[in-house]
Amino acid sequence: MTNKIVILSTCSTEEEAERLARLLLDARLAACVSVIPRMRSFYHWKGAIESADECQLVIKSSRELFDSIRVRLEAAHSYEVPELLALPVIEGAANYMNWLDANLPGKTEGE
Repeated sequence: MTNKIVILSTCSTEEEAERLARLLLDARLAACVSVIPRMRSFYHWKGAIESADECQLVIKSSRELFDSIRVRLEAAHSYEVPELLALPVIEGAANYMNWLDANLPGKTEGE
């Protein structure tokens, strides 16, 4: 297992997705943020089943940076309860993992 994570988050518009992606990249909290536009989410909210068009953010970072990412996204996000799910990266191609290391702050452990 590595110390790298992929964080999933949704937002309401492509403009917000781009703003949040750039916020994380400018702060060097992520090496890459992919935006998947135009998906439909169905969810429970305040006692009802809701649905909405959303964009998916796929954030590539490290475990050490999760708390900083969480704080930044919660402060900048338009949602009352933004999705923030960190998934562990068990393995990765050596060249890509080296690229992640080179584009995240500090030397990370566990690789």
